[in-house]
Amino acid sequence: MLSAFPADPAEVTSSEAALSRFLHGLPGIDKVGAESRAAMLGTRSIKKDAKAFAIDLAISMIDLTTLEGADTPGKVRALCAKALHPDPSAPDAPRPAAICVYPDLVGIAKEALGKAPVNVASVATAFPSGRAALDIKLADVAQAVQAGADEIDMVIDRGAFLSGRYQQVFDEIVAVKAACGSAHLKVILETGELSTYDNVRRASWLAMLAGADFIKTSTGKVGTNATLPVTLIMMEAVRDFRAATGRQIGVKPAGGIRTTKDAIKYLVLVNETAGPDWLTPDWFRLGASSLLNDLLMQRQKLATGRYSGPDYVTVD
Repeated sequence: MLSAFPADPAEVTSSEAALSRFLHGLPGIDKVGAESRAAMLGTRSIKKDAKAFAIDLAISMIDLTTLEGADTPGKVRALCAKALHPDPSAPDAPRPAAICVYPDLVGIAKEALGKAPVNVASVATAFPSGRAALDIKLADVAQAVQAGADEIDMVIDRGAFLSGRYQQVFDEIVAVKAACGSAHLKVILETGELSTYDNVRRASWLAMLAGADFIKTSTGKVGTNATLPVTLIMMEAVRDFRAATGRQIGVKPAGGIRTTKDAIKYLVLVNETAGPDWLTPDWFRLGASSLLNDLLMQRQKLATGRYSGPDYVTVD
């Protein structure tokens, strides 16, 4: 837990020096301890009824994602159809939380989803590199918001962060948050490029202080994406941030989460680290594309006692 946090958070962000002093004053991460705890939580076994609940919960937390240069309106419509009816043979199957696409495809997704309770998320701010002038990043956000995006996934400038230009990163997040209007803001830290667990904690706090609604691990476009130890550190950060400020922030691991076993490990970690308040799509998401297929197949296995053939789910 964070032992000392000012009554007025503005004290922390009043200057570059104050921000740097606060971020570098955060408790250091015990690398061995964090990795050992994450590994231990990953070995927890759950019984059949709890597994069925966990599978449905994980499905409801998915941001069903397509972020490829070859994306087409047809592919996005197909993905939306899958979100609306994940398993046509099981009408009680929950729907994913959101569809995540590039800004120019937001309108297609909104039209395809209609009034269904599935959000449209859009990456922005020169995703995935984050290397563009601020006015270009804000135009990227504006395009997505004007097209109807419910959520914006921005990516921080890792070069600025790693160079210690924390005020620049902070100011960009503040500006993007303002440009989002009523859309929720997820701030992607790209933890695979942050080098150390201490930097993951610092970037988490920096994003939360700047107004993030969610902090997200990864773009899915680098060699190392979501991991259990990194998500553990981020969950500790949102837990401590709520204790210090009273404001709850969501977490979204993204990239490389492909199996039901993986998803359940994350749910156990969330529950054991921050508690059940975060076990809802409002506060925890799983950024994935192929994960939904495995969850649906495991769901059907629990219901019928047998595995389906390879054509049971659509191939994305």
